[in-house]
Amino acid sequence: MQNLPEPGNGYTAQNIQVLKGLEAVRRRPGMYIGGTDQRGLHLLVLEIVYNSVDEVIAGFGDRVQVTLFEDGRVKVEDNGRGIPVDRHAESGVSAVETVMTMLHAGAKFGAGTYKVSSGLHGVGASVVNALSSWLRIEIRREGNLYSQEYAHGIPQTELKVEGEAEGSGTTVIFRPDEKIFGPLEYDFDYLAQRCRELAYLVPRMEVSLCDLRTDREVTFYFEGGIASLVHYLNRKKEVLHPKAIYMSKNVEGTAIEVALQYNDGYSELALTFANCVNTADGGSHLTGFRAALTRSLNDYIHKTKANSKNGNRNGDTSLSGEDVRSGLTAVISVKLDEPQFEGQVKAKLGNPEVKGQVESVVAEGLSEYLEQHPNEAKRIIDKCLTAARAREAARRARELIFRKTPLEAGTLPGKLAECAEKDPSRCELFLVEGDSAGGSAKQGRDRRFQAILPLKGKILNVEKASADKMLAHEEIRALITTLGVGIADQIDLSKLRYHRVIIMTDADVDGSHIRTLLLTFFFRNMVELIGGGHLFIAQPPLYRIQAGKESHWVYSEPEKEVLLESLRGKKLEVQRYKGLGEMSPEQLWETTMNPETRIMLQVGIEDAARADEVFHMLMGEQVPPRKAFIQAHAKNVRNLDV
Repeated sequence: MQNLPEPGNGYTAQNIQVLKGLEAVRRRPGMYIGGTDQRGLHLLVLEIVYNSVDEVIAGFGDRVQVTLFEDGRVKVEDNGRGIPVDRHAESGVSAVETVMTMLHAGAKFGAGTYKVSSGLHGVGASVVNALSSWLRIEIRREGNLYSQEYAHGIPQTELKVEGEAEGSGTTVIFRPDEKIFGPLEYDFDYLAQRCRELAYLVPRMEVSLCDLRTDREVTFYFEGGIASLVHYLNRKKEVLHPKAIYMSKNVEGTAIEVALQYNDGYSELALTFANCVNTADGGSHLTGFRAALTRSLNDYIHKTKANSKNGNRNGDTSLSGEDVRSGLTAVISVKLDEPQFEGQVKAKLGNPEVKGQVESVVAEGLSEYLEQHPNEAKRIIDKCLTAARAREAARRARELIFRKTPLEAGTLPGKLAECAEKDPSRCELFLVEGDSAGGSAKQGRDRRFQAILPLKGKILNVEKASADKMLAHEEIRALITTLGVGIADQIDLSKLRYHRVIIMTDADVDGSHIRTLLLTFFFRNMVELIGGGHLFIAQPPLYRIQAGKESHWVYSEPEKEVLLESLRGKKLEVQRYKGLGEMSPEQLWETTMNPETRIMLQVGIEDAARADEVFHMLMGEQVPPRKAFIQAHAKNVRNLDV
């Protein structure tokens, strides 16, 4: 046997640390819940909710109640069977304690208990317990009420009988650890939307959310399933057919449901779910749906020669995936025994067999619908063919844009001021309104890594424009060329020339409008840029308050009031900045562009359906919803100095 060398450099087996129990979860929470931001905080709530929903799906119970307390505690209660309380043979403790303290322990790993489950693969309850400073579980089962308390995932009491109880079910009350998550700030609207989705996905299940902090309460109960969800998502849009196209079938143990409806817009909204979990990044079920949609509509066109009736004499029009998804709202829900999610946050479904299963169900169901509803089919086909013609016009416009390389800045109407750095990960691009602000930004920037693209006036509202009209707009062409990643289905983030794209507009009404127009463009055409964490909003100061020789930069009205109170009695000079061009280059660098001192907001998407609704409402053709929104929120605007 070869002699092994003596350990050197102080690195020995003693340096290898083995974390026991739930200690690994507390040490590296991001590995289990994706992060310790607000999204991770909400995931704790949803993991316990998912466990309750699994009981309903299994046929036990029909009610889930969620309560948010003022002190940060959360209570989730259901009327299912209740977690078993007898001693577990392998762990030596009760089944309740086993589930709450051991990773990968639960009924979801056994055969026959749950055919469909949506928790974190058996780690959900234990992870929530580990990341909570305090947790109490109560179980109503076989006429008794059982309870046990934990702190940081460690049992503080034995499982005990509290007394008698009617009915059955499980109640979990927990308080996430502030040392891990910071302030416990729950977003009622976000959780309400998740509860609404679950009620749609599991018909005849009642889901309620009560917020004791604000006395808000909502209860959801639907019998129409995902078809009703599609109607809800399209409620503020003009639809091409009154009823959603619905299809469902069980294929090799996978329950598949699909509902879709076309509207008169240009964008696509497709929500995907696997075992009731919102798979925001799609996956194999979305891939199968899109393949079947494109193939079925093309087959119908060729079969009925619909393209010939729409001006194509050769009868050889072929729709692309982009064409058939123009103005589409769809919900795809699958329930399967062994879901394979990518990452613990379950953003994407990976089961390869699901693609073919969904594709076969959609192809069969959609073909049958088109045959039986010729009038609705004609409206859908006309919509898709119109999108195809716009796509062809957009293709010609794109070819015109990219005829010269993005590095030939002379082709850019906005006159890009390029930076010297060539590594995209170190570069940032400021999108600035107007020549005045652009001039200050160019002089104040760090030329090594900061590029400036001034935009003339307000860009086109892409929510109301087709792709060809959008690409005919000079400023949008300049923006697309400068970023270099392409748009829509052809986007390639590996070609992004600046890993920080920063919207820097004036702190007035026009600046807010320009910022909204840019956000609309990015959401509709470069959503991957947002998902990749590359889009930011600069926060220029509203005021400069001079107190003697001291200058104070103020970024909000409340901050101004507090500062003025603290400086009472001193001679003050208050200057309100309405535009970036009013600042000197040095001031703009100090307050808004210097990475060491600036404040920026990173743009993200937590709820794609809600974002789609808001953009359509604020930027779309329909005036009444926008008017109602403005009237409802006008009271929130205070001291707007324009």
